[in-house]
Amino acid sequence: MQGRHQLTMKKTALLLLLFIAGCTGIPANVKPVDNFRLDRYLGKWYEIARLDHSFERGLSRVTADYSLTDDGGVRVLNRGYSAAENRWKEAEGKAYFVETPAQGYLRVSFFGPFYGSYVVFELDHTGYQYALVSGPDHSYLWILARAPRMDPVLLNGLVAKAAAAGFDTSQLIFPSQE
Repeated sequence: MQGRHQLTMKKTALLLLLFIAGCTGIPANVKPVDNFRLDRYLGKWYEIARLDHSFERGLSRVTADYSLTDDGGVRVLNRGYSAAENRWKEAEGKAYFVETPAQGYLRVSFFGPFYGSYVVFELDHTGYQYALVSGPDHSYLWILARAPRMDPVLLNGLVAKAAAAGFDTSQLIFPSQE
């Protein structure tokens, strides 16, 4: 009986490890940026576009604010306005680099020990004014900018890059920042 229990525990641990690894993976055709500078990435970003997910559904004026934590991680504060509920919603999380701080590849958690990927795969290395970010698969995508609006030519270029990487950009939502 004890041998069977140990085998079940090993299978459960293996499945949990595979689940966790899957949540912090990188989608096919997506490569994290190199020469990433966290000190320049910190601060407020405006959500210009996203693929729909229940945790952001119906929100406008969405922002993400990144700051350092005492343990060397990144505090993530996402905020958006729900017109249907006539109130602001916030979610606070934490993020840590998966490999090296010079690569735009982090794991982020809003729910205790469960982490998901945060992969910066396009970035304005000169001014840190825009970023293209994915999650662990092609169903998570965000276009972020330092300002509430983005030049349409630049935006179209980022959308094209996301489409070329396999994201269904026909499903992008462009939330109002007004």
